Amino acid sequence: MADIEVLSVLLGEIEEYYGGEPVPGDPDQIRAALFGNPPAATVLLARDGADVLGLASYSRLWPAAGADTSLYLKELYVRTAARRRGVARTLMDAVREEAQALGCSRVEWTADTDNPPALALYEALGVPQHRGKVFYRV
Repeated sequence: MADIEVLSVLLGEIEEYYGGEPVPGDPDQIRAALFGNPPAATVLLARDGADVLGLASYSRLWPAAGADTSLYLKELYVRTAARRRGVARTLMDAVREEAQALGCSRVEWTADTDNPPALALYEALGVPQHRGKVFYRV
């Protein structure tokens, strides 16, 4: 719970990255999402000492294949000053480790087509695009 404030700021940075206003996230909503019963999500933070460099936010989904569970990566974000230093790759490794520890059969995520840095990262990780799904939002 000590990281609620930095998570609030990071959520504002993420909004700005995607073209919105850099408004910090509501601490009460963050607390409810991460520490509610049940929690809606889990967040991994990349740190350099006391500095938070980025985050990976995920939830588990069921069913995946058959009765398996998958890990869904909702957000991967690295602060501007920490980019191109391997932070995103480290976070993706940690996400894969979490999925394995949780017994998930796979990790899934989406990426905006107008986000070349993210697409380049996933390509560099050797993860092929999956073209078998259409994304919807209401």
